[in-house]
Amino acid sequence: MVFNSLTFLVFLAAFFPLYFLTKGATRLWICFIASYIFYGWWDWRFIGLIMLSTVIDFFLGQRLHYTQEPQLRQRWMVVSVVLNLGILAFFKYFNFFIDSVASGLTTLGFHASIPALSIILPVGISFYTFQSMSYTIDIYRRELEPEPNFLRFATFVSFFPQLVAGPIVRASDFLPQFKEDRRFEWDNFWTGLGRVLWGFFKKVVVADSIATFVDQCFDMPEAFSAVHLLVGVVFYSFQIYCDFSGYTDIAIGLARILGYKFNENFKTPYFSQNFSEFWSRWHISLSTWLRDYLYIPLGGNRKGTWKTYRNLMLTMLLGGLWHGANWAFVFWGFLHGLYQVVQRFTSKPFGRLMRFLHLPSFAQVGINVLIVYSLTLLAWVYFRAGSMGARSFDIANQVLGTILAGQDFSPGSIIHKFVVAKGFLTIFIVLAVELSNFKINYIGVGLQNPSVRIVSYAALLLAIAALGTFSSNAFIYFQF
Repeated sequence: MVFNSLTFLVFLAAFFPLYFLTKGATRLWICFIASYIFYGWWDWRFIGLIMLSTVIDFFLGQRLHYTQEPQLRQRWMVVSVVLNLGILAFFKYFNFFIDSVASGLTTLGFHASIPALSIILPVGISFYTFQSMSYTIDIYRRELEPEPNFLRFATFVSFFPQLVAGPIVRASDFLPQFKEDRRFEWDNFWTGLGRVLWGFFKKVVVADSIATFVDQCFDMPEAFSAVHLLVGVVFYSFQIYCDFSGYTDIAIGLARILGYKFNENFKTPYFSQNFSEFWSRWHISLSTWLRDYLYIPLGGNRKGTWKTYRNLMLTMLLGGLWHGANWAFVFWGFLHGLYQVVQRFTSKPFGRLMRFLHLPSFAQVGINVLIVYSLTLLAWVYFRAGSMGARSFDIANQVLGTILAGQDFSPGSIIHKFVVAKGFLTIFIVLAVELSNFKINYIGVGLQNPSVRIVSYAALLLAIAALGTFSSNAFIYFQF
C-alpha cells in the first residue's frame, strides 16, 4: 500500500475513527493490526518475516537485560546481530554475493556456474531491521530498559507511517510515546495535515513529474545531448530528495495527527557547505544510526588520523551497500567516504585561500555549496544507475562521459522543454519554501494563523490537483 493511492485514503478513513475512539490495549491492537494490514497489502507472505524479527529482538532484549555474566551477554548480542543481519543478507544480498563470486571466478579463469535463487526483496526490511537492531544494542549497552509488553514492542517495530521507508526511529525516542493514550488535538491535526500536504506536493508535483524525464536519460543516455543529460542528473538529485523527504514529511505528519513525534530526517541538505554537514542533513536517521552503531564503535576519530579515515570509508561503504545489492551503490558510498576524507585535509588550506582572495562571506558560502552539490551530483549518477543491474557502471560512465565531453550544450538540444520548465519551477518552489522555513520556521509560526493556514493548504491542494502526476508510483526508497 502506497501513500499516494486511493487505497491508502480509504485505509486512513477507517483507521482514524477506530484509533481515536479507543484507548489503552485496544488502541494498541488497532495500531498493530492496521500496521500489519498496511504491510501485508504488498505481499502477505512477508508478515511472518516482520513478526519473526519482532519476536527475535523482543526475546533477546529480555535476555540481554537480565543476564549479568558479561561473556554470556556478548553471546546473546552476537546472536542478535547474526540473526538480524543474516535475515537481511539472505533476502537482500544472497544473489548479489553469488553473482559477485561467479564473476570473480570467471575473471580468474574459472568458469563456475553457481545457481541463484528467486528471492523477492521484502519492502522495508532494511528499515525495520536497523530499527529493531538498535533496540537490542541499546539494551546491551545498558542505555535502555527492555519493553515488557510484547504488543507495545510489536507496534513500535511495525508502526505503519514510517514502516517501509523510515525515518528509522529509536526505541528510546518512540516506545515511551506508546505508554500513554494520545488525545485528539486540533493543533496536532492542522500541523500534521500541513506536513502531509507538503509531502504529497514534493512527491506527486515534483518527484513523479520529473521521473519520466530522468528515466529516459538513464535508459538511453546515448540518445541525448550533454545538456539534456545534465538536466536529467540535476532532476534526479531533486527527484530522490523530493520523493524520499516527501515520504518522510507524510510519515511525520501522520504521526503528528495521531499525537506522536518523529525526529526530522532532512534539513535542506543541498545547502550544505561540506560533506559532514551534508550527512547531518540528509537521511539523518540513517547517518546517525551508522555513526552510533558503526563509526563510533570502530573508534570514530579517537584513534589517530589514518584510522579515522579508515572508519569513515568503512562506514560509507557499508552505508552504500545498505542501499542496494549492486556495486554501483557501494561505489556511491566510496565516493562519499572519499569526499569526507579529502575534506578533512583540504578544509584548512581552502579556508586560507578564501581569506587570501578577500571574498565576501556570501560568496564563500555560495562556492562551498556549489562544490558540495556538484560532487553530490557526480555520486548520484552512480546511485541512480545502481538500479540498472549489470549495466550500472556502463550507463553511469556513459552519462558522465557525454556530459564531461561537452557533446552539445546548446539549450535547443533539450527535449520536452515544458517538462523541464515545470520541473525547475517546482524545484525552485521547494527550495524557497524549505530554505525560508529553515531560517524563520514558517511552518511552526506562520501556520498558527488560521487565515495563513487556510490559504497555504488551499494553495497546496490546488497545486497538487493541477500540477501533480498521479501514477501511484512507489517511493524510491521502498526498494531499499
